[in-house]
Amino acid sequence: MNNLIGSDADSQRTLYPYVTGTSVVGIKYKDGILLAADMGGSYGSTLRYKTVERMKSVGKHSIIGASGEISDFQEIMRYLDELILYDNMWDDGNSFGPKEVHNYLTRVMYNRRNKFNPLWNSLVLGGVKNGQKYLGTVNMIGVHYEDNHVATGFGNHLSRPILRDEWHENLTFEEGVKLLEKCMRVLLYRDRSAVNKLQIAKITEEGVTISQPYSLKTFWNFAAFQNPTVGAEGSW
Repeated sequence: MNNLIGSDADSQRTLYPYVTGTSVVGIKYKDGILLAADMGGSYGSTLRYKTVERMKSVGKHSIIGASGEISDFQEIMRYLDELILYDNMWDDGNSFGPKEVHNYLTRVMYNRRNKFNPLWNSLVLGGVKNGQKYLGTVNMIGVHYEDNHVATGFGNHLSRPILRDEWHENLTFEEGVKLLEKCMRVLLYRDRSAVNKLQIAKITEEGVTISQPYSLKTFWNFAAFQNPTVGAEGSW
């Protein structure tokens, strides 16, 4: 009888993520795309890992950044490696651009959602092909859009207001990095899962460059940081 109805081990689902990464922030700049992400991996609420790389190149023209479950991101990269390998096997002089990869990811995420077995990630996908810059995002249930600047996780709440105020299409590389560092500094102050160890990724027509990890200068002596209960006497 058990063979007919199956056992509990036959079908398994990710009920909640285990090791997760926090925000990814991406912007278009004058010559291409810039992405920023820290290197923290949280085991529940514990910052267990501090060397997790959450940005990877995809083929010749694209780069991906992921927040959410790290093992699911590794599975997504396995899918993308197979996709790029299959594309290269045609050897027809063409290759997938960022828009094609983004569309593929939206189908994968929505398909897994419909199977009630989602990949617990929010993804940022950017790239440059034939002089056209592309930047988009997709979440774990397949909701996706394209914009001049995108963010995942807390970054969607804390970084996007900064980007709406300060981003413009003629940003130089140095200005773009400075703007991303400002966003990451705010996230470091406000997001408990953020760590002060980040990478900046750049993609242009020449290819992908991911920086070595580095830390930001911070200032923790704000009055509200030193005495956060002032003006809140008697509250919870």
